[in-house]
Amino acid sequence: MEDPIFGFPHNVEDSEEGTVRFRGRALQTEVSVTKSIMIVDDSEMIRKQLRYYFASQSEFKICGEAVDGVDALEQAPQLNPDLIILDLAMPRMNGFETARKLRAYSPLLAIILFTGHADLLPAKEVATSGVNAVVPKSNLPELKQQIDMLLK
Repeated sequence: MEDPIFGFPHNVEDSEEGTVRFRGRALQTEVSVTKSIMIVDDSEMIRKQLRYYFASQSEFKICGEAVDGVDALEQAPQLNPDLIILDLAMPRMNGFETARKLRAYSPLLAIILFTGHADLLPAKEVATSGVNAVVPKSNLPELKQQIDMLLK
């Protein structure tokens, strides 16, 4: 495709990793698009595990962390994450209520409920909470798969 302004041919590629590549004859440039993730969990150990896991994933960056739903609702508007990984059982505000309020604030925000209680959740509660996916805390590969699907 020829650039209408500069008049030289170029193409645009969208890779599987979320990297957009712009290539032209006069200029070889590569722009990486990194998706931001916010972690909301009252467990420091879980937040640390997720930080460590995503440190090895170049297409994602952790933009912030919150210790509960109230903290998440205060931080999310400033951080503007692409996706929130949200615990269910937290003090002050549980994951379902937090997801409903986040969804009201940002209808297109991707939200994954990351919980140790995935098998015990009432389907109606999940459906009305506004979460996009529910992933057990014991399954990091499934978490990565859900994130990849939601952020494409």
